[in-house]
This record gives sequence, C-alpha cells and structure tokens, in this order.
Amino acid sequence: MQKNNNTIKAINKNVRSSPRKLSLVCNFIKGKKADLALRDLEFSRKRIAKDVSKTVKSAISNAENNNQYDIDDLFVKEAYVGKSLVMKRFRPRAKGRASPIKKPFSRITIVLEEKKTKKENK
Repeated sequence: MQKNNNTIKAINKNVRSSPRKLSLVCNFIKGKKADLALRDLEFSRKRIAKDVSKTVKSAISNAENNNQYDIDDLFVKEAYVGKSLVMKRFRPRAKGRASPIKKPFSRITIVLEEKKTKKENK
C-alpha cells in the first residue's frame, strides 16, 4: 500500500460554530486552487469564513515549510467538518422549569494536494 506523499493536511480543532454552518463554507472552497479559495473566503459574508481561511493558510504554510511545495500548484482536495464537544447550558423557564441550550463546537480539516502542471519545451 503506497502512501500519497503530495497531500498536506491542516486541522483546526474546537471551532465555535455548528458543523452544519461550517460545511456550507467548506463545500464552497472544495476543488478550488488554494489562492482562489483564500480570496473567496475573504469576500464571503459568513462569519465563520475567517476560521476556515486560517486553516487554509495553515495548510499552505505546512506545504511550503515542511514539503517545499510551490504555492501556485496547490488546490483544495478535501475540506470537511466533524463534530467536536458540545457545551450544555440551561435557560430558566416558567413554573420552575429549565430548557437546555446546546452550544456546539466543530473540527475543520483541510487537505491540499499539489497538481503537477506539464511544461512543454519549445
């Protein structure tokens, strides 16, 4: 079994947003070049796009520093979100009751891959 060496991963744990909201932003950048994904995240109207942008920048710097990849050849191969912990709070209600409030956290995983471009010799 061969391991694919041209993939780079960055994980951002305990992001204070629900996975459902984050997956919309992650699906938006999936398959795009890394610099285009950063530009699109910068102009996104979603609040959580800043945290996704941080994770993409981290993956790019991992590729540049650890593997000496060219930034121009990188693209977002996978961007997915998983559940993390859930803070449970309670809100007082009428007649001595309490209703629960769930504050979810998420985990963002960004996988970049280097796409080799063929250069023709003339």
